[in-house]
Amino acid sequence: MPACSGKQFIERINRKRREIWYGKDRITTNAAEHPAFRGIARTMAALYDMQLEEENLEFMTYISPKTGERVGTSFLQPRTSEDLIKRRRMIKKWADFSAGMLGRTPDYLNSALMAMASASDFFGNGMSERIVKYYEYVRENDLLLTHTLINPQVNRSVGPSKQVDPFIAARVAEKKSEGVVVRGARMLATFPLADEILVFPSTVVRSGQDDIPYAFAFAIPVDTPGLKMICRESFSEDSSFDHPLASRFDEQDAVVIFDDVLVPWERIFILEDPERANAVSESTDAIVFMAHQSTVRELAKVEFFLGLACLMAESIGADQFPQVQERISEIIIMRETMKAFLDASEANARINKWGILVPDYTPLNAARNLWPRISPSLCSIIRQLGASGLMAIPPEDILASEATKYVEKYYQSKMQDGVERIRLFKLAWDAVGSSFGGRQELYERFFFGDPVRMASALYNWYDKEPYKKLARELMKGK
Repeated sequence: MPACSGKQFIERINRKRREIWYGKDRITTNAAEHPAFRGIARTMAALYDMQLEEENLEFMTYISPKTGERVGTSFLQPRTSEDLIKRRRMIKKWADFSAGMLGRTPDYLNSALMAMASASDFFGNGMSERIVKYYEYVRENDLLLTHTLINPQVNRSVGPSKQVDPFIAARVAEKKSEGVVVRGARMLATFPLADEILVFPSTVVRSGQDDIPYAFAFAIPVDTPGLKMICRESFSEDSSFDHPLASRFDEQDAVVIFDDVLVPWERIFILEDPERANAVSESTDAIVFMAHQSTVRELAKVEFFLGLACLMAESIGADQFPQVQERISEIIIMRETMKAFLDASEANARINKWGILVPDYTPLNAARNLWPRISPSLCSIIRQLGASGLMAIPPEDILASEATKYVEKYYQSKMQDGVERIRLFKLAWDAVGSSFGGRQELYERFFFGDPVRMASALYNWYDKEPYKKLARELMKGK
């Protein structure tokens, strides 16, 4: 089956039997119709439809080398700079649609899987064929993946093997002729309506020999018996007027429970191998393509905030104030910085040992370390620009009341009538002040993991010797 349509995606999601817990609701079928998921399901369907539109077809899809049919560009293993440009253009198209609010559009994990399949020899032990076969299966069926890689936060001072219960974190419980039984939990799986879930090692947390039973990588369908997802409270709302972002872009997050889940051997890519588990993201360059995709998304997000800030300032006539111009200039600097990271990564791309063209990881690594530090200031700027105006926004229902005449008079701005001004400020509130906006800020802070651990990893990875040499030479007066 080639790149799928939105209708096919919704039908597939509703048909698949799964176990999602939302409060007291146990959702098994027709998951896309549940109020907590209806909005995001339609949004994901719109993304799938977008890749089949005539004006997008050439850059959002390519010809599968296996079937000759068109498949999504996020599966493309780049060999040329044109391939990298095509991938970036496709990623940006989807990111712009959601203003960068969606972290689990299909292209994110497709990019990681694509890189791992190209580096299949890394997996060894007869598992290299498995990762290639799985990549082709996901590509040819245009599946949507989620993933989970962090252990539950029970006792952070010790590893998974030292917890009060060794089966709190998901681990191997038993080996059978058909596969491996996994018991325990992982967090955090964003978008539980996915077709499949990747259970991979964290890109930050490292396993040691004591954690051998926890060191694995596999992929299973979400309807696998024993697999359960427990969701947080939904931030989705029905009204696109009152909640223009949350009504469409609340992805939902879940803790994943493995209640003695049988993982077939053909779906296991790493097993009880801490060394490979620790190295998989970097050695296959999966982390590079994940960072590339996320940096494109972050660029889309900062561009949205730039447009939002400008509209708000112009709306109330504050755009002429130097202090307002200074804050908006901060966003401009952020936008140009993220774009420069992307441009540099692509300009300095090199063919890796596995034969694909990989963006330069150095600027992307800097980007993924910088973003958690600068993204909260986007919210701060919008809050400062909106001030009390962000709280003085009535619900949509008032427009059907006798008070409409007061809305028209007292809610107008320099550039907009009352209704349009309310719409604009509701967009701003949903981005930075609502439950949805709060989740977005937290999500960006920890998108790739603990920023402190990430910074430490960057410090240890980065080649500092040329700069130390320069300092030594200057110290000696050379």
